[in-house]
Amino acid sequence: MDNSILIQTIAVAALPVILAITIHEAAHGYTAKFFGDNTAYAMGRVTLNPFSHIHWLGTVVLPLSLYYATSGALIFGFAKPVPVNFGNLRHPKRDMVWVALAGPASNLVQAVVWALLYVVYTDFGVTEKFFLAMCKAGVLSNVVMFAFNLFPLPPLDGGRIVVGLLPWKQAYQFSRIEPYGFYIVMALAITGVVNHLWLDPVMSATFGLIELMLKSMT
Repeated sequence: MDNSILIQTIAVAALPVILAITIHEAAHGYTAKFFGDNTAYAMGRVTLNPFSHIHWLGTVVLPLSLYYATSGALIFGFAKPVPVNFGNLRHPKRDMVWVALAGPASNLVQAVVWALLYVVYTDFGVTEKFFLAMCKAGVLSNVVMFAFNLFPLPPLDGGRIVVGLLPWKQAYQFSRIEPYGFYIVMALAITGVVNHLWLDPVMSATFGLIELMLKSMT
């Protein structure tokens, strides 16, 4: 890959991606605190300081390496997971769902905000390519995070939502996948299974939803 293209991509996407990750993780911590678990708050993780959430290997080195090695065809990464002691929640099984939903929900809101900014810029005749490209990157990065994190396999948020919704016995059995979940997700992502069976349809539906929301606002 041309290094100049890589640098341009990083420059455009850096701010939206950092915000997407930071607000996502802070949303988990804030929601856990709201429902009774102060673990993340006590560790300083309920914050918008990106350095508290960025995992240098998972958030920086791994995504950039994959992007460069595959010419942008595959990007995969992770942030520092926000610590949540579900036993401290007032209603652990039910509240687990809200804590898990908080992260993806924050990404959906951010995607709408970036899309709205793009519409406002273009309506006012702004033609600065960098800002318009940043808005597009903000929409795309947040929709990807929204869809990917809802994949129904622990330790992703979608997996925790499934655990919270299943009856106790089935929830316990399903949660036992978690120690191997990361490796399963990576394998499914590399082989394209996640993209074809989950990301593509969920992202398409999300873009459609955002378009409808924008039409109702404008």
